[in-house]
Amino acid sequence: MAVKIETKYGTIAIANNVIATVVGGGATDVYGIVGMASKQIFRDNFNEILNRDSYSRGVVVRQDDAGVTVDVFIIVGYGLKISEVCRNVQDKVKYNLESMLGITAQAVNVIVQGVRVLGDED
Repeated sequence: MAVKIETKYGTIAIANNVIATVVGGGATDVYGIVGMASKQIFRDNFNEILNRDSYSRGVVVRQDDAGVTVDVFIIVGYGLKISEVCRNVQDKVKYNLESMLGITAQAVNVIVQGVRVLGDED
């Protein structure tokens, strides 16, 4: 399913994997984020941090009449205030969606799947 934007010149369709890449890129730019986590923790291996090519496995995009809702699954660095890191992720994701794609998110839900010591390579 794609998000469709009507313009005077026609329709613009933005695929969910494009939205997931923009969301994942924005989320991982926030200080305190170790990486993206898979939404399927048991199937995809809980300890795996997703690379750029697989951000769509850590983002869920839903569209309804009210707008677009995004779920972001992340791993946060140990010792940081998790609520503040999550709020920064929400702000960054909303800003990126609006500035890069012209999409206003109805909600950005952040799900913390794990905590890791910053610099931990396990």
